[in-house]
Amino acid sequence: MSTNLTFQQLETYIRDQMRMSHVYQPVMLQVLLEKGGTASTEDIAKALLSYDRSQVEYYEIRTKNMVGKVLTQNGLIQPIKDGRRIVGYRLASNELSNHEVTALVDLCQQRLSGYVDQRGDGIWGHRGLSDGYVPGSVRYEVLKRAKHRCELCGAHEEQAALHVDHIVPRAKGGSDDLSNFQTLCVTCNTNKRDRDDTDFRDVLTSYGVRDEACLFCRIDPDRVVAENELCYAIRDGFPVTPLHTLVIPKRHVADYFDLYQPELNAMQSMLGAQREQILAADPTVTGFNVGINAGAEAGQTIFHVHVHLIPRRKGDVADPRGGVRGVIPDRQKY
Repeated sequence: MSTNLTFQQLETYIRDQMRMSHVYQPVMLQVLLEKGGTASTEDIAKALLSYDRSQVEYYEIRTKNMVGKVLTQNGLIQPIKDGRRIVGYRLASNELSNHEVTALVDLCQQRLSGYVDQRGDGIWGHRGLSDGYVPGSVRYEVLKRAKHRCELCGAHEEQAALHVDHIVPRAKGGSDDLSNFQTLCVTCNTNKRDRDDTDFRDVLTSYGVRDEACLFCRIDPDRVVAENELCYAIRDGFPVTPLHTLVIPKRHVADYFDLYQPELNAMQSMLGAQREQILAADPTVTGFNVGINAGAEAGQTIFHVHVHLIPRRKGDVADPRGGVRGVIPDRQKY
């Protein structure tokens, strides 16, 4: 670090002036500080890599499914049961002296060094496209196209590790052409497995669907009290009680049961946030009814999903027992 920078200057920059769009700045400064002011680009790259969940998860999978199985079969480690913890039969015991441990570690290092010297950069040759590894240029283009989101569930890379993988798997004759890749979060990709050739790219695009003839697709922006990427909230135009609120997906979809999971997640989050706002705005609210009309026979009149959040107050009806059962009045009381 420059001798012209004082502790106060560094502290002020890190605490007050650092503008972050990623983890890079604090990681790099931390490495430089820990190494006395000078570090190699490799040192910093390794530190950055430790924050890349997608790469860590790649090797977690290989640890369990590849090398873990080999060492288990050879009786060197216990079967991996909880998915995270690996126990060596003798490594976890006191049967090895410090000298023996040091000798074995040195032997592992010798085998490793010999293999690296013999194979050079070829040691990663096993990590071809068919094994899930994608060259940086391909990964960049596919992530950019997907706007760094899972193309099935919509999770952003800040929420989940993203994998770039084949649409039609190599096992089913899929090519390595750029058009045969999609972005999926680790959960969606794991569930997909390598025999499924479903193309999920249009799912993310579908969130932008609108119907100009639909009231809730062309809502007046001034009515919107809150929104996130997939839904918004308005006050009901004909409220059952004061602050009666509707939570509405942005995509034009008629039936609640046709919503994608990310939309359900977004709407659940919005319902919780609106509940908190209503409670803060009106302390007399002591309960809520949450309701959805799905289908004409259930009372739906606007065929764009909307969830009712109806605040309830003590005494707003003579007998509130039964709540939503009141959709069929004779069945409300029981």
